[in-house]
Amino acid sequence: MYFRSFCVILTLNARKKVGKKNMRKVALVEDNYYHIYNRGVDKRDVFLDDNDYWRFIISVVLLNEKQDGLMIRWRDFKKSNKASTLAEFLTLNVRKREPLVEIVGYSLLSNHFHLLLKQISEKGIEKFMQKLGNSYTKYFNEKYQRNGSLFQGTFKSSHIESNSQLLRMSVYVNCNSEIHKVSSAREYKWCGYPEYIGKTNSKLCTKKDILSHFKNKSDFQEYANENILDFMERKEDQKLIFE
Repeated sequence: MYFRSFCVILTLNARKKVGKKNMRKVALVEDNYYHIYNRGVDKRDVFLDDNDYWRFIISVVLLNEKQDGLMIRWRDFKKSNKASTLAEFLTLNVRKREPLVEIVGYSLLSNHFHLLLKQISEKGIEKFMQKLGNSYTKYFNEKYQRNGSLFQGTFKSSHIESNSQLLRMSVYVNCNSEIHKVSSAREYKWCGYPEYIGKTNSKLCTKKDILSHFKNKSDFQEYANENILDFMERKEDQKLIFE
């Protein structure tokens, strides 16, 4: 079964290469879920220290907004309020948020990122990802004195078409560090999983659409553990096929 699945993947990848110039011609639709991902150009690392990870997460929060200018206001706010948190800034400076997307899940690894997003406004994902990519690339290039693109072209997207696929993808995205054997997801600072199981209270993720399918957080954790193992086994099968 695995062999047949990966043959299908190979075929789809070949088709993607042929039609690469025509990517993103299918519009992303409101009230639909998408797996969004990208990696560093030439597979380079895009997060080199904790400050880089934090900068990306702050950007995810502040750029997920129809109005522009929150990043600049946050920078100015921090100059005179060094001990204040991002939550305090938002309480004091934003009366009513108008987000472009819902952040359902995320995971940041050294050379790539995964986001699980629900589009809630017209072209919300496209606008959000453009702002996020431009902002983080500018920050990274200035910090490390480099020029040019940081990510491998336009972000990649995969449409999620069923509840079962959404639940599985919530594990894949939020627990990606564990699937890649980087770190246990519950101990990893740069993903949504600790928030889902109640270990942190960052409130970055919109969790209701996932957790409503489970009796409690422990039930979700059991589901996540089962699927982490399944994803890891599939990666091992993939290695065997391509070796």
